[in-house]
Amino acid sequence: MSSAPLPGSRLAHVIGSRRRRADTEAPMVFAHRETLIFTLGKAAALEHLVMCQYLYTAFSLKEREDEGMTPAQASMVKRWRQELLHIGGQEMLHLALVQNVLTAVGGAPRLARPNFPLPPHAYPAGIVMALLPFGEPSLRHFAFLERPEGMDFDDAEGLAAMAKTASLPPADEDEISPRLQDFETIGHLYRSIEEGLDHLAGRLGEDGLFIGPPRAQATAAHFGWEELVAVTDLASARAAIEVIVEQGEGARGDWKDAHFGRIVAILDEYLAARAADPAFDPVRPVLPAVVRPPESGVDVPVITDAFANRCVDLFNATYEILLQLLARYFAHTDETDEQLQVLSNVTVGLMFGAIKPLGGLITRLPVGTEHPGRVIGPSFELFYEVDYLLPHRDAAWRVIEERLREVAELATHCRDLCVPTYMGVLGKVTQYLRTQADVLAAAR
Repeated sequence: MSSAPLPGSRLAHVIGSRRRRADTEAPMVFAHRETLIFTLGKAAALEHLVMCQYLYTAFSLKEREDEGMTPAQASMVKRWRQELLHIGGQEMLHLALVQNVLTAVGGAPRLARPNFPLPPHAYPAGIVMALLPFGEPSLRHFAFLERPEGMDFDDAEGLAAMAKTASLPPADEDEISPRLQDFETIGHLYRSIEEGLDHLAGRLGEDGLFIGPPRAQATAAHFGWEELVAVTDLASARAAIEVIVEQGEGARGDWKDAHFGRIVAILDEYLAARAADPAFDPVRPVLPAVVRPPESGVDVPVITDAFANRCVDLFNATYEILLQLLARYFAHTDETDEQLQVLSNVTVGLMFGAIKPLGGLITRLPVGTEHPGRVIGPSFELFYEVDYLLPHRDAAWRVIEERLREVAELATHCRDLCVPTYMGVLGKVTQYLRTQADVLAAAR
């Protein structure tokens, strides 16, 4: 387990010198259910985006000694990669907990999110979402996002320059339309949601606020996370929020074993390793690039290498199937308990059987001749700007099964373009996707 920074370390000094209460952590206003559902949707998108950022940074790390690392360095980098992937997995847990709260108060699952790159002011208080390779800027950025409430901690230099200079106007109790409100930290957002739940439960009564079907809750029985709390009342909603805040920033400021402390520990170790060996470079030269130009018109490098292009499409299409499965789970209708277990098993399985190996593969592939020496970082492009709910059970299961088989066929086409080095990974992914399609067909 990573430890907290040593008393004399660089980050410990920074944290110690900046530990003071911020003055702008004002409470949000939750006058009605719609504002709560709107804000929970923003929290879900935020967790989703942060998860993608952790995965991108983890996939950017080198994996082998023949990439210019000593055995000791390779072992250290492997540990960093596992830590970042573990934190990314916990962000997926947080996303599931937010879906539980949404479902409990009568909302629909919220799994859509904007594509990267996001405009700099998509979230308030200078909370910038960006895909960054491993290094001091990305680690400082994660520490900034996960910093405990009241801690004044600077973002990485380039991202801090994009911070919002003006606050959003405070909401009024008599506003009928929900809108984004200011929050300083992720912890501030969730503590405000907790206060909003308290307020609305007092006004509507707990039975009037928590109107969602209890059977639609994701639980540890299906997903394996013991912290995955079913939300059915105010106490369980508070427990779900406590898990998110404690794992991210720490329990009311006890941050050493939380995401914040673990990131700070990695950063200290990385800086020490670079000081000991200035030539140490644990990162592949990844470049955020996309398969096709975004509709937003944002200028993003486009992948021109044919094999790499296909592999990134394969990664993104598989990721969208995962979101369809999650949406079906949270908004299921007449599925049996056994069918719900299948949905959760296939969802989690895709993360390890397809997303993880493909993420490691594409960070070894060239962007194209226009960007010599650069390789691809997973872009997590989503093909739709709507959510991923397939509303009718039989049709939903058939559509997801069909899509898995289509993506497996795409993987076969990738293999036709493939150099022998990558055949093993793609062969395993192809077979895994077909197997999961068979699992869904058998359970339907």
